[in-house]
Amino acid sequence: MALQARALVTSKWLSEAMKAQGKMRILDTSWYLPKLRRNAKSEFKEKHIRGAAFFDIDQCCDKTSPLDHMLPTEKIFADYVGNLGIESDTHVVVYDTSDYGAFSAPRVWWMFRVFGHSAVSLLNGGLRNWELEGRQVSEQHVKPKPTEFKASLNRSWIKTYEDILNNLDTKKFQVVDARPAGRFIGLDPEPRDNTEPGHIPGSVSMPFHSFLSKSGHFLPKEQLQALFTRAGVDLSRPICVSCGSGVTACHVALAAHECGHPGVSVYDGGWSEWFTRAVPEHVISEGRGKHLLLA
Repeated sequence: MALQARALVTSKWLSEAMKAQGKMRILDTSWYLPKLRRNAKSEFKEKHIRGAAFFDIDQCCDKTSPLDHMLPTEKIFADYVGNLGIESDTHVVVYDTSDYGAFSAPRVWWMFRVFGHSAVSLLNGGLRNWELEGRQVSEQHVKPKPTEFKASLNRSWIKTYEDILNNLDTKKFQVVDARPAGRFIGLDPEPRDNTEPGHIPGSVSMPFHSFLSKSGHFLPKEQLQALFTRAGVDLSRPICVSCGSGVTACHVALAAHECGHPGVSVYDGGWSEWFTRAVPEHVISEGRGKHLLLA
């Protein structure tokens, strides 16, 4: 049976676990939208948690897809992760350097889980809080020794464009959108060129940052449950999460997991694919058309 791990771990827990020197691998999984002009890999070289390796979602992906960082095949994921020194019994701890406290790390947390690795945790609060607590960072990096990792993709946790399209009629699952509310409504521009804001018909807005406290930590379980209730999302029914390209959607998946609903699926193509492929009546937006006219 696969090893299980808490979804969220504290900086104190990680610091003590590092001293224990158990079979653990820490991953800096930072990624930023191109328009932010931040180079996550360069920042990793400047500082990271001691012993961490860098996980690049733009490299561990399906490079044949026209969409950004879509899930890779089992072999590609297994080879990539194996080259980071991770085996099937390695406890993986992921974090990122976002000012939010978590931005891309939940995506990698979900990736490990969708490929059958349950021994994965997210550092609650990210590097932001690790440093605020006075814990050490390093610029030194030792390349991990490659090993063998076995991946088994859980396809039930992935939704395609066709699945979302069919669900417009069948309504078999709830669709939750993690993008900021302005983009969901259609009043704020999308960060990607040639893509207007808006949302999938019938989807619910739950911005990813709403799951985080001002300090950058995930909210307690009771508050997370209250967020789902206020949004009208029934945690006892199937849920599919979406965003721009499948990254921040995983904040919703992690929050639902914390509330006892681990089987959330992700629409990997997200709004980037939906806007490109959907017919006009399936793009709901209060500001439709104006953003391209202003560009």
